[in-house]
Amino acid sequence: MGDQTVDGRAPSGRATDMESFREVMEGFITKEGVAAGLALQLRPTDVVVTPFGKSGTTWLQQMAHCLRTRGDMDFDDISRVTPWIETSTDLGLDLTAEQKAHPRVFKSHLDADAIPKGGHYLNSSRDPQDVLYSMFKFMEGWFIEPGTMTPDNFARGSFLNPDSGRDGYWKHLKSWWARRNDPDVLFMAYEHMKEDLAGTIHRVAAFMDIELDDDLLAITQEHASLPFMQKHKDKFDDKLMRERAASICGVPVDSDSSKVRTGKTGDSRQKFSDDVVEELDAIWQREITADLGFPDYASMIATLK
Repeated sequence: MGDQTVDGRAPSGRATDMESFREVMEGFITKEGVAAGLALQLRPTDVVVTPFGKSGTTWLQQMAHCLRTRGDMDFDDISRVTPWIETSTDLGLDLTAEQKAHPRVFKSHLDADAIPKGGHYLNSSRDPQDVLYSMFKFMEGWFIEPGTMTPDNFARGSFLNPDSGRDGYWKHLKSWWARRNDPDVLFMAYEHMKEDLAGTIHRVAAFMDIELDDDLLAITQEHASLPFMQKHKDKFDDKLMRERAASICGVPVDSDSSKVRTGKTGDSRQKFSDDVVEELDAIWQREITADLGFPDYASMIATLK
């Protein structure tokens, strides 16, 4: 694991436990910056990509941007051309500025109750265990020193910690699920998107009111494919946020953490101990089954088909 400093940080500046992780993250996203984002006046034609973190957000940003530009890749960070509402002010980006193409596209991880009103909302859900493991792998190598924490450590400090404020996944899911049939919302499942990329592109294009010809479909299938996004992963790895993290949080700007990984579904259960899996299942029963009646995530998204 290497030598650790007395404040729980590795020599790299990254956290080595959940307590130091929260300390490292402090000030990264400011209340003032979020408040400025929430003041955004959305146009009826605006599209906001709204999944919970690690649930297909970057994938949908790329898909939407490709559809509206016929394949533009002239950007250094996907969130420069499809800005993140909660962080853009802290990053010095003007949310009100005109964008490269119509319609304007934004990103947000806000739930349906908190999101600025007046636009259209493109959402995808994902199995909570896959979300949790993907989030751990994303943070490991960026804010968390590799080899110092396990997936179980991360789970117990986040999704399984009642004091962490990590009820966000469950609240987010329920809030957008309640709006899944609204005309200004397109609600999809990450797992179904993986099964049928072409069908997903058709649905997104129709939702964005973009005419999808054969050439545009082919371009978007290529640009939204995992091999293409892996090849161009530097454009999808939060360049702007990494620069801010280096300045504010003191972590390396050139971490090896990546948003574009394997995109696998359903293999995260083997990454956690049986105890953690049981606890996550119990939270599902308490938060989702009790309110919506679905015994598990698979039965929930099956109704979308």
